[in-house]
Amino acid sequence: MKRNQTYTISIYTENNIGLLNRISSIFQRRHINIESVNVSKSEIKSVSRFTILVKLREDEVKRILGQIEKQVEVIKAFYHKDEETIYQESCLFKLSSDLLIDNDEIQRVINSSKSRVININKDFFVLEKSGTKEEVEELYHILDKHGIMQFVRSGRIAITKSEMRVSTMLKELEN
Repeated sequence: MKRNQTYTISIYTENNIGLLNRISSIFQRRHINIESVNVSKSEIKSVSRFTILVKLREDEVKRILGQIEKQVEVIKAFYHKDEETIYQESCLFKLSSDLLIDNDEIQRVINSSKSRVININKDFFVLEKSGTKEEVEELYHILDKHGIMQFVRSGRIAITKSEMRVSTMLKELEN
């Protein structure tokens, strides 16, 4: 039996109310956990892109894509293995400003983690980090020892390593 693997699913859609709910219910009905989801506009005018991260077998991903593409607003859906994509996550940490003044280690952590301070005031500062899930988690564990006031993290965003002319594909589908 084949093992579960991480797949990035990209879904190109019209931007309609309720579509996120219908797409997530496809996973819910099959008791499949979505690791992360991100929705944004795509490189094609008036087309949105869902980026969904799941851990499944390849045959399951193919079945899911078939169900997703049955949704009227879905233009096309693709799936990719990690080695076929370039991906990142972003996160923000809110930390006490005292840490910047009283703790030399925090400056070293900021520099070595390639994160950056994007806001400072007398009570707190906000640190931004983009990177792999592992890099984000590593920074979280380091900063957690110093007291994180707030933390938020995006879902995966990804593009394919190979040329994938989605606009051309979509124009061909329209014809």
